[in-house]
Amino acid sequence: RGMTARILETVPNFSEGRDPAVLREIVAAMRGAGAEVLDWTADVDHHRCVVTAVGEPAVIEDAAVEAARVAIARIDLRSHRGVHPRIGAVDVVPFVPLSGLSMADAVASARRVGERIARELRLPVFYYAHASSPPGRTLAALRRGGWEALLDAWPAGRTPDELPADWRWPGAHPTAGAVCVGARDVLLAWNVCVQGVDLEVLAGIAARLRESGGGIRGLRAIAVALPERDVLQISMNLEDVERAEPMEVFRRIEAAVTGQGGEITATEVIGLVPDRLLMDAAADRLRLEPGAEDRLLSRRLFGRVVGTTRRVAEP
Repeated sequence: RGMTARILETVPNFSEGRDPAVLREIVAAMRGAGAEVLDWTADVDHHRCVVTAVGEPAVIEDAAVEAARVAIARIDLRSHRGVHPRIGAVDVVPFVPLSGLSMADAVASARRVGERIARELRLPVFYYAHASSPPGRTLAALRRGGWEALLDAWPAGRTPDELPADWRWPGAHPTAGAVCVGARDVLLAWNVCVQGVDLEVLAGIAARLRESGGGIRGLRAIAVALPERDVLQISMNLEDVERAEPMEVFRRIEAAVTGQGGEITATEVIGLVPDRLLMDAAADRLRLEPGAEDRLLSRRLFGRVVGTTRRVAEP
């Protein structure tokens, strides 16, 4: 008799993309807690690191707390300058149910981790996405104005959900800020690099495409300049990739950019690449017949592996 493996994913984002020693410490802390670290990426201009780890819920919860412990000790926001919005040294800690878990389970993990970060690490915590009450609070709303906007006082409507006992500052922690802890579906975090248009034009394209501008549902997008790489980007999160169409986003960016005399030079994915992105791109380019996605090897293999795990002690 088999049972489905219980696999929870966390994809914490840290406000450090330039010091390899700090990044190694963060990854080591997560592995030391027993998590399987699948990937980590860092960017100098964004000054940000993203780690992807999976495991049993209790293990992943411990790994998230231990990684936050390192970030709080090693990252000082007073000297942090990057193009990516942020309010904390450990900025975002999302939990994603992958196998054998419901979204309610991921919310429970997020709440336990939020309580531990406030109690053990003494850092203010905001809940977002499915973990907020009511569900649906966005990162954009929490990070408006960045860490600097939270220092002197909590803005209206942005009082932390978890605040350490005897908190002595009027707003966020003076070096580590605050942390956003959430539960969400799989998303696509990706950047499209562009040349031949200026930043103002690119910002207008991003504004029209994102959901808040009346564009694509679930798309968060900003235009940024990366001086170290001498490139312009539309930096995006596409939420719930199983219901969205990444290639439609790409086609609309491409049409808008080429219409202004520019071109797309590269697409980079932050963290692991969802099957949906490459499958849609392949289907679009190869004109694959309907049903090909159901025969995707990685999907079949994942279902086989997580669905046939056996209890070691079972007679």
